[in-house]
Amino acid sequence: MTSLIQRSSGLVQRRTEASRTAAADNDRGSGDDDLEPRRRCSGEEQEEPDKGDSKETRLTLMEEVLLLGLKDREGYTSFWNDCISSGLRGCMLIELAIRGRLQLETCGMRRKSLLARKVICKSDAPTGDVLLDEALKHVKETQPPETVQSWIELLSGETWNPLKLHYQLRNVRERLAKNLVEKGVLTTEKQNFLLFDMTTHPLTNNNIKQRLIKRVQEAVLEKWVNDPHRMDKRLLALIFLAHSSDVLENAFSPLLDDQYDLAMKRVRQLLDLEPEGESTKTNSNELLWAVVAAFIK
Repeated sequence: MTSLIQRSSGLVQRRTEASRTAAADNDRGSGDDDLEPRRRCSGEEQEEPDKGDSKETRLTLMEEVLLLGLKDREGYTSFWNDCISSGLRGCMLIELAIRGRLQLETCGMRRKSLLARKVICKSDAPTGDVLLDEALKHVKETQPPETVQSWIELLSGETWNPLKLHYQLRNVRERLAKNLVEKGVLTTEKQNFLLFDMTTHPLTNNNIKQRLIKRVQEAVLEKWVNDPHRMDKRLLALIFLAHSSDVLENAFSPLLDDQYDLAMKRVRQLLDLEPEGESTKTNSNELLWAVVAAFIK
């Protein structure tokens, strides 16, 4: 146990073990005990805190979905995948909701459906991620507010209104890939495709991707709990958004036939859930289920 050190007039005095224990007890008694009632009285929601890197590299939902979609050696996503763009925007909304930055507007006497409710900025505190902060800025400054479905389309640039094209987040896949390069997961190369050169990002740290794939596999196999509200929200969102982005198959392809069939059966159970009903249950995140509803409607 690290000793507490007090410096006075150049001399170092160390507290005894007993005084340290007493001081720690006093700190806990006067600090945490006072803080907890204030949290309860203010109705403050206990959102997932922004945790720093611990034993492994911490990835955002967008980075995890992109990593599942990238070909390891080639370093790019399938040219035929036209779902991942909107899927990544859905990841942004859920990531911001999990971090306590966004929420759905509250219901009045007459309950609205998830897709009819507007997205509200709950906190504009920076997240430390440029893409997330850019999306958060758009949501905060937009009046009147937009729905989840509208934000997925606006952030993807899939809108017919030329006055709203400035909402589009550009080069999202390339920017996410550069984030993964900075985190030591990918590297950067140039490949020639006969008519043009393209920047690619092959996998350089296979351990991180294998851990990600294992987490997804275990969630629907060994650690299956048959209740979405007992699952980690981030992992639940990852399964939904990986499926919507058409990259979930990549996580299940190494499985044996029996395991694959069981995994897909349980994913189908999740996809068959009714978001409206699930969002009303205890400890659910309404915006997460609104994004799910937007993709499986």
